[in-house]
Formats: sequence, C-alpha cells, structure tokens
Amino acid sequence: MEEFLNPELRMGKRFGVLLCAPDQDYVKKRYGGYFTLFANMLREPGESWDSFRVIDGQFPAMEDLCKYDGFVVTGSRHDAHGNDVWILKLCHFLETLNTMAIKVLGVCFGHQVLCRALGGKTGRANVGWDIGLRKIKVLDKLSAKYSGLEIPSVISIIECHQDEVYKVPLGAEILASSGKINVEMFSLGDNILGIQGHPEYTADILFNLVDGLIDKNLIGEKMSDEANKSLQNSKPDAEIWQKICKRFLKA
Repeated sequence: MEEFLNPELRMGKRFGVLLCAPDQDYVKKRYGGYFTLFANMLREPGESWDSFRVIDGQFPAMEDLCKYDGFVVTGSRHDAHGNDVWILKLCHFLETLNTMAIKVLGVCFGHQVLCRALGGKTGRANVGWDIGLRKIKVLDKLSAKYSGLEIPSVISIIECHQDEVYKVPLGAEILASSGKINVEMFSLGDNILGIQGHPEYTADILFNLVDGLIDKNLIGEKMSDEANKSLQNSKPDAEIWQKICKRFLKA
C-alpha cells in the first residue's frame, strides 16, 4: 500500500463517499444504494471509490487520508445543525480535510454540514420544505470557475430538504441561488464545493421519497402534488451537474 502515499506513484485517483443516511429500500433495490448511485455518476476508468457509513460511526482512518483525492458527503434525514455524536465527528473530519486541501463535494445535508464545519451557519429553511424540480440561477463566477464547460445561466435540479445554509464560511463564495434558497451552491478555495440540490437524484427516487414523507405525516398531499407536477413535463439537467461535479473533483 505504500504506493498510495505518494500521489505521483498512483495508478489512478481514489475517492471516498461519506454516507450520511441508510440506504432507502427503493434506491437499494433499483440502483444498488446511495454509494452506487454516486459512484456510477462520478466514477471513471482507473479510479478507486470507497464507501464509509459515517452515520454509523465508520470514518476513514486519519493515516489513510493522504491516499485520497477527494470525498463526497451525501444527503441525510438528520439536521446538519444537530449535535449527534457522528455529526460532530463529521464536522471535525471535514475541517481536517479542508486543512489538508483534500477536495470535498457536499450534497444537500452534505452541503449544509460542510458549511457548518468550516464556520458557516445552517438551520431550518425560512420557506419550509423545498421538494421538487427547481430552477436555480447560476452566477457568472461559477462559469468562470469551470471555464470550458458550457454552463447555462439557469440549471434545473431536484431538491428535497427543509434546512438551508444561512451564512457561508468566511472567504467562501455563493455560486448559485433560487427564488426559495439564497445559497444553492457555494465554494471555498479550489477544494470545497457545496450543492443544496441532489445532482444524483432521478424523478423516480424523489417520488418514492415523497411517498415516504407522506406516510410519516411530514408533508401533506398538496406539497406531494406540487413536487410530482414539477417533474411532469421537465427533468433535471443531470448531464450538466455530472460535468460540474467531475470537473470539481478531478481538475
């Protein structure tokens, strides 16, 4: 394993997915689980991808961090502003990754907890639940950051959250916003990127999640109908999101 200690000697890049939620039954049966969902979206030939169930206390060993080129932090049903032991440990871990300048992509809960870990502020969204396909406005600085990619001024993404980022960390830049959420994307330097929406989600995954939220009486039929309607004649810009995430992690 010594060859992994020197980046110049690696045969291919290595990434880790920090799983912050148990696999939804539907996602596990249809797609193989959240890790497989992310790996299939981001993996390229020659790369190694590992999974760590941080929600269950499984973290990469500190002495192994230098073997990794980047990490992805997934969504979760938990609050990023909560004080569960694993969330506090995750915040400390993300601080360490940032200090080491290792790339970290945060998605939904991952976006929020990454912001919290680095000094920002998160909490309940002022607008309440945000569920469905949303159009987010991309700021010019995003296109400048990833020159060469054709990034439109408005991109569609699936959202499913009730928390948001109130304040980004010191030195961070807001890259996108929407009519409901001010911080849809943020970056800090070249190694931190947060995305509030779910670039990995498909319509069927959201529909299944919405059914579960109704069963638990967390949302009503009206919100469910609105979420379903938002995806009737439109779809997320999955290819664009895939390109942005890959460029960030691997550039």
